[in-house]
Amino acid sequence: MRRLGPTSLPGQIALLVAVALFVAQALNFTLLLRERRAFRFAEITLPAVTRLIDAAERTGAPRRTGDDRMRGVRLVTDRVPPLRGAVETDVERTIRSNFAEAGIRVGRIAARIRPIDEAEIRDRGIGGRRAERLRRMGALLDAAVELPGRGWLVSHTPWPMAERGLLWQLLAQTFILYVIVLLPVLWIGRRIAKPLRRLAMAARAFHPGRPLPAIEPSGPQDVRLLISAFIDLGQRVNAMVDEKDRMLGAIGHDLRTPLAALRVRIESVEDDTDRARMAETIDEMNATLDDILSLARLGRPSEAATDVDVAALVDAVVDDFRDLGHDVDFVEAARVPLHLRPNLMRRAVRNLIENAIKYAGAAEVRVETGAHAVTIVVADRGPGIPVDRLDAVFDPFIRLETSRNRDTGGIGLGLALARAIVRDAGGEIALANRDGGGLNATIRLPR
Repeated sequence: MRRLGPTSLPGQIALLVAVALFVAQALNFTLLLRERRAFRFAEITLPAVTRLIDAAERTGAPRRTGDDRMRGVRLVTDRVPPLRGAVETDVERTIRSNFAEAGIRVGRIAARIRPIDEAEIRDRGIGGRRAERLRRMGALLDAAVELPGRGWLVSHTPWPMAERGLLWQLLAQTFILYVIVLLPVLWIGRRIAKPLRRLAMAARAFHPGRPLPAIEPSGPQDVRLLISAFIDLGQRVNAMVDEKDRMLGAIGHDLRTPLAALRVRIESVEDDTDRARMAETIDEMNATLDDILSLARLGRPSEAATDVDVAALVDAVVDDFRDLGHDVDFVEAARVPLHLRPNLMRRAVRNLIENAIKYAGAAEVRVETGAHAVTIVVADRGPGIPVDRLDAVFDPFIRLETSRNRDTGGIGLGLALARAIVRDAGGEIALANRDGGGLNATIRLPR
C-alpha cells in the first residue's frame, strides 16, 4: 500500500480542511481583536480622555489624586513628564480630537502603554481588588497633555493586554479543532481512498480478454457501487472479446476453406502464367488473412512469455533474410535476456526489416542495451517518411505507397501489427528520419 502523502486523497482533504480552519480562525481572531479594541476604546480610552478634559477645564482648582493610587489626573508644572517609548498614535489622535471638540487648546501630546510589574504595585502600596485588577490588566496607559502656559496634565490608566491572551486562546482553539476535525477527516479519507487505490491498480492491470484482477467492493456505498460497475464493465468487455474471437475463428475457417478449394482447382489451368498468377493471388489472400487475424487476436495471444536473449532473437531473424538473399547487416551485441513472447517479437522485427527492404533494398539492424531499456534499431537509406506522417503510418491499412502492388506497399498492416506486439510487451515503437536520408525504426523494450 502506498504511503499517504499530501498528494493522496486523504492528504488533500486534510490539507483543504486545515486551510479552511486556519482561515476561519484567522477571521475569528481579526473580528475578536477588533471587538476587543473597540471595547477598550469605549471602556478605557474615552474615560481616560474625559478625565483629562475635565481636569483641564478645572485647572484653576485641579483635582489631584495621589500617585500612590495610580489613577486620576495630576497637573505637573515644574518639569516635562518623562514619557518615552512607543507612541500609540491612535490614542494621541483620540485625545487631540476630543480636546478640540471641547474647545480646549493644547500643545504636545504624548502617550505610551507600558507593562506594570509586581514591584511597582508593591511600592505604590496598592492592594486588594485594585491590585488584582492591575495584575489582570497587565499594563498602564500613561498620557500627558501640554496646556500652554499652565503645565502638563498627566494620567495613569489601567490598560488591558487583550491581544496576548487572545492569541494564545485562539491557538489553543485551533489546535483542538485540528485534533477533533482533522483526525476524523483523515480516517474518512483513508476509508474512501483505500478501495479507490485498489480500483485504480485493478484498472491499470486490466487487459481485455484476460481475467479481471481480484477486487472486492469495499468502502462507502458510492465507492462500492463504482467498484461493482467496474467489475461488470470488465466482464462485458471480456464477453465482447470472446465473441470477437469466435467470430474471427469462424471467418478464418470460412475463408480458408474456399481458398484451399481454389488452390486445388487452379491446378487444372493449363496456362502456366495464369496458374502462377492465381497461386500468387491466393497466397496473398492467405497472408492478408493471417495479418488481419493476428492483429485482431493480439490481445489474447496463445504464446506464453519466456526469458529470451533479444540479441540472439534478432540475429536469427536477420539470418532468415540473408538466406533469402537480402542485404541485411546485423551489428553484434552482448547477450540481453528479456521476458517476452519470442514468436510475436520475431514477427514485429521481421515486419520492420521487410519494410526497410521494400523501400530501401537493404537494412542495418542493431541492438543497444541501456540501464533501463533494450533498443532494437532497424535502419535503412530509403526515401524516408514525411514528418507529419510518422505516426499515421502505424494505423491499420495506411499506406504511403498508393499503388495496389503488395510487393511495393503491402496492405498497411505490418507497422500496425508491429506496434501492437511491442506495446503488448510493455514497450514502444517509433520512426524517425535519418540525417542524409533514410529511416530509423526503433523498438524500445523495458528491462
